[in-house]
Amino acid sequence: MSTVEKTDVVIVGSGFGGSIPAYHLAAGGAKVTVLERGPWLAANDFEHDYLLGSSYTRVFDFVVGDGMSVLGGNCVGGGSVVYFAAMPRAPKFVFERRGSIGRRMWPSVISRDTLEPWYDRVDESIPVSRQDWNDVSYAGGLWAAACHHSGRTANPAPVAVDNDTCVNCNFMMAGCKFDAKRSMLTNYLPAALAHGAEIRPLHEVQRLERTEDGGYRVHFDLIDEEDYRIHTGSGVLEAEVVIIAAGAGATPVILQRSETTLGEMPHGVGRYFSGNGERLNTAIIDEDRVREVLGLSRADGPVYSANHIGKGPTVANWDKLDGSLPEYERYSLEQLYFPPGLGTILAQVPGGEEPRWFGAEKKEVLKQWANWLTIFLMTEDDNEGVFGAPPPTGNAYRISQQMLGRGSLRYDPTENTRRGWDLADADCKAIIEKDGLAKVAPWTNDVVGAYTVHPLASCRIGDDPATSALHPNHELRHHPGIFVTDSASVPGALTVNPAMTIAALAERAVPGIVRALQARGVDVKYGAPAPDGSITGRRAVSKLDLVAGN
Repeated sequence: MSTVEKTDVVIVGSGFGGSIPAYHLAAGGAKVTVLERGPWLAANDFEHDYLLGSSYTRVFDFVVGDGMSVLGGNCVGGGSVVYFAAMPRAPKFVFERRGSIGRRMWPSVISRDTLEPWYDRVDESIPVSRQDWNDVSYAGGLWAAACHHSGRTANPAPVAVDNDTCVNCNFMMAGCKFDAKRSMLTNYLPAALAHGAEIRPLHEVQRLERTEDGGYRVHFDLIDEEDYRIHTGSGVLEAEVVIIAAGAGATPVILQRSETTLGEMPHGVGRYFSGNGERLNTAIIDEDRVREVLGLSRADGPVYSANHIGKGPTVANWDKLDGSLPEYERYSLEQLYFPPGLGTILAQVPGGEEPRWFGAEKKEVLKQWANWLTIFLMTEDDNEGVFGAPPPTGNAYRISQQMLGRGSLRYDPTENTRRGWDLADADCKAIIEKDGLAKVAPWTNDVVGAYTVHPLASCRIGDDPATSALHPNHELRHHPGIFVTDSASVPGALTVNPAMTIAALAERAVPGIVRALQARGVDVKYGAPAPDGSITGRRAVSKLDLVAGN
């Protein structure tokens, strides 16, 4: 039998939920090994095109389920590499949501107030920029002007972008060539490496099993760097603690597949999945009316076609983020640039004949692509997603050599979820169609079902063992030493972009993981400063020591 490698901590995945504990645990003295199923790309590797084999298809994972499709990251840095860098904090009412279970979804120990110091820690560690109107793209300005014209408010979104470095190329969805987008590649991961953490790309974890001494054995396959369907080898790592942060579409699958070796999983594993209530609308802008009514016009040149210049999201309407409103009537409307491909396929013809996503009318609308404006809706859903039996390997049955797979997720939107979508659709329509500024229609669900770029809650934290897979400290119920720190742990839809909340929860989970390692004899401490070692970061640690009870 070949020698089994040993480490203190195995972390599965390197997005927000993996990179943050990787840094803190390595800085605290633990031996940390990060296993990432995707490739390791640097700034020079990110390409400004959408061809097969480019960074665009290499770093994405698009899994089509039954009624829901999930777009996620597949690279070192995970979702932080492919996100649009919008970093709002969740509204206070989110933490009081009752959702489909009819009682508070979040653990009683977590509220917006108790999470605030952890938000602060992320804010300074990444860091997050407070945009003003000078930072807003033309597309964002157009959405803001339309909101104002309709008697609504508009706000520049907080972003993890270095505005002085950003060249406004708007290719940030496929990784930032200029390192202006503050992904985990620019903060937590380099800091983790500096403290001795090891990162292994193209390592896809398949299952876990328990060792005789109470630790865990992690089984992984090696993935070909060009064709992700090809496995080139396998291996095993043993660790005292395992942190799973593979994303809400993959974390439950790993745990489901591990049931034969670990024993029964908590009921909440692979259930209560949320798509963050997401929906997209495409508005076909009447440039003449925009000029006449709003006094806005774009400069000439192809770079302005389809509002391409700028950043992804820069302006949001948050008027409905009002805790006094009933649940499922609260949502945000955010301007968002979406690149060609999925958006051009799923966009429907406003007011056209059914079916509206293809045919002669769609062909005519495609000719107006330079005048499209995309609005991103984030509503409250009912956590109705359920994962079926896991595939033999990975998180899906891979269809193509990169990016595309077929998964076991089943999602049947409830009346509550559909009502939230309808209200947000109607609000978007009222804003952008006022005085003939545009014609708008939601993307179709006929092709790939509902869709999300922010999957959540498939192994959520909570107080109730019947509806939450994890204890409030992110430890898997009945399986001590296994923690989940990614988007899967978030209890439900947030009505805003979730990256900031995922990162704050990961920061909050670290002290408990440190205590678990200490109980297993690992010499590790908690208390590292912000990744850049700044003075403000060191001050923040003092405050967090009190919160963590250290």
